[in-house]
Amino acid sequence: MRVIVVLAFSLLFVQAPVWGADEGALEEGLVNPGYVQKPEWFKASFLDLREDVAEAAEGGKRVMLYFYQDGCPYCEKLINTNFAQRDIVDKARQNLDVIAINLWGDATVTDLQGREVSEKQFARELKVQFTPTLLFLDEQGDIALRVNGYYPPHKFMAALDYVAGRHEKKLAFRDYLAQQQPVAASGKLHTEKGFLQPPYDLRRKAGDRPLLVLFEQKECPVCDEMHGEAFRRRETRELLAAFDVALIDIWDKRPLTTPDGKLLPATEWAQERKIQYAPSMAFFDESGREVFRTEAYLRAFHLQSAMDYVASGAYKREPEFQRFVQERADRMREQGIEVELWK
Repeated sequence: MRVIVVLAFSLLFVQAPVWGADEGALEEGLVNPGYVQKPEWFKASFLDLREDVAEAAEGGKRVMLYFYQDGCPYCEKLINTNFAQRDIVDKARQNLDVIAINLWGDATVTDLQGREVSEKQFARELKVQFTPTLLFLDEQGDIALRVNGYYPPHKFMAALDYVAGRHEKKLAFRDYLAQQQPVAASGKLHTEKGFLQPPYDLRRKAGDRPLLVLFEQKECPVCDEMHGEAFRRRETRELLAAFDVALIDIWDKRPLTTPDGKLLPATEWAQERKIQYAPSMAFFDESGREVFRTEAYLRAFHLQSAMDYVASGAYKREPEFQRFVQERADRMREQGIEVELWK
């Protein structure tokens, strides 16, 4: 019995993978003020950086160390703005293992020399003065790029491309950025006169048009492109006319009435609907039931196909959207209409 008790007691001190706040703690409000939940695809690391770098290299990836602290508005911006964009998430997941390190944390880090230090000591030794600080490590564990502070999405994507392309071997990031000249987001929502206007009451009743909710955010280059290009086309405008359209900022704290009659802040509704990317398009029928959703970058043809899928009622008879898209393309070609998938 004594051996069992000692063993059980010792297990309490085995370090668990560093991931984020426990879900139960989140529900009970036991986490630090200002805590921001990390994306689930961040690596659940034991913080042995030698193993992390080796595992990443074996998978053709690199390691990104993300130094954060609770209550950091720029960390929140990185998580909630940059990592709410599908192209950024896809690029990061394809090329990086992202490991979060608490600037003031006491978890044990095994550094690349095999020394065991606390998170806060590790950060101190690396002279981390800002949060977020991002260290992109190459296959040997050397720093390929260091980012001190928050980068907006266009510049952050350039940093991901720089590291993923191993460009640090050829030129400094400053020179790479000057060559790429990434375009900044407009920083605004593209509300239009024909859209529903706040305060939003999204409840449905018999005879109403279907509802299209555009979940977007202000710093979103893809949203800018969608409204500036695809939404300007005649075919798109004709399809939009079949819907009541509401453009919702996924971080807006103002209340709205949801299709099922709840009164919630817009940001809480987006979270309840599990909206993870901007832009996302959610379609609701006249009963207030969500019947279809897109959560990715779409060019005009597929964006229009999504609208047509719901507006025509095709979703009721054809459960496979891709099959509908193929049939729609075939019908258009039979009518002599050129189908351009990437225009």
